[in-house]
Amino acid sequence: MDNALVVYCTCPDRDTATALADRAVQDSLAACVNVVAGVTSVYRWKGAIEHDNEVLLIAKTSGAAYPALEAAWRDAHPYELPEIIAVPITKSLPGYLAWIEDTCAKHSA
Repeated sequence: MDNALVVYCTCPDRDTATALADRAVQDSLAACVNVVAGVTSVYRWKGAIEHDNEVLLIAKTSGAAYPALEAAWRDAHPYELPEIIAVPITKSLPGYLAWIEDTCAKHSA
């Protein structure tokens, strides 16, 4: 598998993060989603510097499943402009990559 991705998404609270993670795994949009609490985000939004406590999602998915994952998270996310960023996995154990591919296979062409 040469199109595995790590997808990052910040959420305002644990309930939102867990709901998005559950949906992603249940619908085979991601093989695994880590829910990381205790993230402080500092960013500029509408001219002001903001400081927010957030929960970070780290999902492992396939390139084929990414569009559906992005759409599901975007539609269910409470933020006006959610952070949903995909980064290619360039190196990993072959078995781990195969597991991602197998888990998200229903989204393959």
